[in-house]
Amino acid sequence: MDTKDLLKKVRKIEIKTRRLSDHIFSGEYHTSFKGRGMTFSEVRQYQYGDDIRAIDWNVTARYNEAHVKVFEEERELTMMLMVDISGSESFGSKNQFKKDIVTEIAATMAFSATQNNDKIGLILFSDEIELYIPPKKGRSHVLRIIRELIEFQPKSRKTDIAQALKFLSGTQKKKAIVFVISDFMSEDYEQTLKIASKKHDITGIRVYDIREEKMPDLGMVSMLDAETGAIELINTGSKAVRMNYEKQYHDKVNYFKETFSKSGSGVVNTRVDESYVTKLLSYFKSR
Repeated sequence: MDTKDLLKKVRKIEIKTRRLSDHIFSGEYHTSFKGRGMTFSEVRQYQYGDDIRAIDWNVTARYNEAHVKVFEEERELTMMLMVDISGSESFGSKNQFKKDIVTEIAATMAFSATQNNDKIGLILFSDEIELYIPPKKGRSHVLRIIRELIEFQPKSRKTDIAQALKFLSGTQKKKAIVFVISDFMSEDYEQTLKIASKKHDITGIRVYDIREEKMPDLGMVSMLDAETGAIELINTGSKAVRMNYEKQYHDKVNYFKETFSKSGSGVVNTRVDESYVTKLLSYFKSR
């Protein structure tokens, strides 16, 4: 994609998602994810009218002059967007790819955070950390995040959510609002999610396509595995093959729902042909 096309696409996504975040999401986001209360800021000399309950007696004794502790509201939050860019995200039908919806959701959340003067960071992951953008504020920072979501090419096509959560825990020392956006066709992340959710407020947003749920009966078909790149000849006419596929798919979906719920994390499911706006608003209001 050349620079002109990229900028056009970024602008298009900005116009759509900014309108959503300005008029719909920012208020709900602010209500759902409040600041952490009052935090210690500094010690300064006592001034006439200060509350005597705020006097820091240790500092006062040291300098032989009254000093008070100053507190300020800690409204500012950090939002981390963790976005799955593995091969399966390129799946799509009905003129809509999962990757496109994932980009729109991430952009909408980023602009909602910006409206509240919060920092936004990005982790793009496959079965490795493909890109990390540390949290910052501002429109130009959000536009950079959107650019990366549109054009970044992953080195790997596989998925490892546990690896991404480990990276989150290692890089974000303070509590963050975390949105993991993926189709969650991965397993074995229960323990890492449990650890990460003790510190962070985590929500899993599963983006999926209805055509992934069932394998159609098309006879012998050459199929490409989006995550391994391997082409296999599959007998889709076999009922056992179709049932096995469906079982594996639903096992992963159920694992996602149960694992996130057990860890106290939020769960959102949105199909590519549904309104993610409705799903997210409903989730925010239920918090």
